[in-house]
Amino acid sequence: MQRINNDIKQGTFHQIYLLYGEERYLCKQYTERLRKALSGDDQMNTHFYEGKDVPVGEIIDLAETLPFLADRRVIFISGSGLFKSGGEKMAEYLSSPNETTFFVFTENEVDKRCKLFKTVQSDGCAVEFAVQDENTLKRWIAGILGKEGKKVSEQTVQLLLTKTGTDMENIRMELEKLVCYCLDRDVVTAQDVEAICTTRISNHIFDMINAIADKHQQKALQLYYDLLALKEPPMRILFLIARQCNMLLQVKEMRSRGFDNKAIGSKLGIPPFIAGKYVTQSERFKTSKLKAAVAQCVEAEEAIKNGRMNDMMSVEILILSVL
Repeated sequence: MQRINNDIKQGTFHQIYLLYGEERYLCKQYTERLRKALSGDDQMNTHFYEGKDVPVGEIIDLAETLPFLADRRVIFISGSGLFKSGGEKMAEYLSSPNETTFFVFTENEVDKRCKLFKTVQSDGCAVEFAVQDENTLKRWIAGILGKEGKKVSEQTVQLLLTKTGTDMENIRMELEKLVCYCLDRDVVTAQDVEAICTTRISNHIFDMINAIADKHQQKALQLYYDLLALKEPPMRILFLIARQCNMLLQVKEMRSRGFDNKAIGSKLGIPPFIAGKYVTQSERFKTSKLKAAVAQCVEAEEAIKNGRMNDMMSVEILILSVL
């Protein structure tokens, strides 16, 4: 990120940028900064392509066209998938592109072994936007609320993160709701967060697994009914329960091999503080119990697909049977 900030500040740009990673909010923010810096108000020489079927040949032809009454032509390409497969033609062109044409790619996933990624890394600027750690998110949240004249305690921020997760775009939307809700007050409280912020479905699943560990049958079922009330399909809930049990199995295995929270988070693609919650939850189950739960999830899915069991009832029985 610092590389992009420096380029914008100094006004010296790479001809090719690749912004990639799980943190889509930051990708969008920095893509917009590059657009303003490279294109300004010039719409004539600014072009946008999106999706898996971007016309590579057409883009290359456009790139070879000189800009109209401007210093540069800028082409933005997002979600193309070219950095996973099919990017050879683009890589060949970018090895020696028209010097007046600039490219900005944004992708969720890339294969660092592919020719196109290596070309950008060698001749341009590739920046990864990973999920931010807990302390960074806390400072960011406090900063946004501070600009709105609001104060917030660390405990309240922690509560907010347990509801929103680490997705900055989701956090930003919840913060906007909080600011409006607390319009006439200068302190955001835990009660405000509980009243206005939406809990992610994955958090409901996490709480459901906790209820199962505590043998709180009624609470586990109530969480399931809450998800159904939110129009979540039973099959998606089943998938998330299976995924959660699978992740807990992996966490137990890594803990037995001496992995710390940071290493576990890296392996699972989650921040260390989330990994810590998984470690705590995994300690409440025996490995045999988790393996049995995963097997039951598979059986429930087969029963639904074969028409032997109604999807809603099948998941309800699963929740009861793993207690």
